[in-house]
Amino acid sequence: MNAKNLNAGVVLADDQGNILYGQNREKPFIPASILKIFTSLSALNILGPDFHFSTDYYVDPDSKNLYLKGFGDPLLISEVIETLCLEIISKAKPGQIQDIDTDIANYINNYIVRDIILDHTYFSDQIQVPGKGRSLNPYDAPVGALSANFNTILFQWDKGKKRFASGESQTPLLPDFLGEIKKTGLKQGRIVLSKQQSLIYPGLLVKFFLEKNHIAVTGSVRLGKFEEEKGVKNTFFSPFDIKQVVQKLLKYSNNYMANLVFLAMGAKTYGPPATLEKGVKAVKMFSKQRLGFDDFVLAEGSGLSRSNRISCDQMLKVLIEFMPFHGLLKKKDNDFFKTGTLSGIRTRAGYIFGKNGRLYPYVIMVNQKNKGYDAILKNLIRLVP
Repeated sequence: MNAKNLNAGVVLADDQGNILYGQNREKPFIPASILKIFTSLSALNILGPDFHFSTDYYVDPDSKNLYLKGFGDPLLISEVIETLCLEIISKAKPGQIQDIDTDIANYINNYIVRDIILDHTYFSDQIQVPGKGRSLNPYDAPVGALSANFNTILFQWDKGKKRFASGESQTPLLPDFLGEIKKTGLKQGRIVLSKQQSLIYPGLLVKFFLEKNHIAVTGSVRLGKFEEEKGVKNTFFSPFDIKQVVQKLLKYSNNYMANLVFLAMGAKTYGPPATLEKGVKAVKMFSKQRLGFDDFVLAEGSGLSRSNRISCDQMLKVLIEFMPFHGLLKKKDNDFFKTGTLSGIRTRAGYIFGKNGRLYPYVIMVNQKNKGYDAILKNLIRLVP
């Protein structure tokens, strides 16, 4: 094994950080998706291990408009949105609902929502994630303060009814997006929402689930400002804590989730609106204070950008700190790991579980095409006691 003559860096250490093997350890490389481990470690510290994303809401008692304000929840999925809607209903007339299934119909005809107004201002509206393309892949979905279902829609063709249907039982296929689905020419698949579509989609789902639960929505879904002084603000907390968010973003290597977390860290540290620049500053401040370095290049939090640069030694420090959370990574045999791939880039970082019961953190970053990655990994495994 020799990475010295390759455009590659390698390091293997024990659980105390003692180096067992290293080549080009201090040279910066493009990390690709192993950067998500760094983003995850930062989030667990900056946001806190018990952090839950939230969404604010209230119904204006005069206009009957429902206001919703997002704070970057990456797991605002259909099941969660329906739970949010049931909470909105239960707070509409406190004390009158004892049982959501039986009592609600008794008074619901007297209760309506007019407009659903969505506030996205916690995030800057100028965010452009470097490296993100315009494909139909979920990792190319736009980010926003109030987003639903990863800003994607899964669809399939119902042969019996001869029409398109949702690809998920918990998610309605809204007629607003049938045109986009037909344009794909596919019988099943996924569409990624445009920026403008993604701004309205959460409100359309809220409208659907309110109406499903017998609340009439008589107005439109539109963008606006959360006018807190007009009513009492309520806060809905996601059922997922940050550890669960991290586990999912690592498991699925979800760039959309990673960058929402990245943006949330920036807004928490430096105040809204969230920007990538604030996310970079927040992670660099954490890294300097906790890990002892800030001389790396960071453009965003997912690893999509080829501008990101970090050394194996720096990633090793990340892994030493992330060790208590190693179980959040994918596992194969005795290897807990995260991989990264861009054109001409292959990376891998994680922990090999030794026969002595100890974890051995390692980093491989190969920044050239089809050269040495597999051989390096096999040899690292052989070196672990």
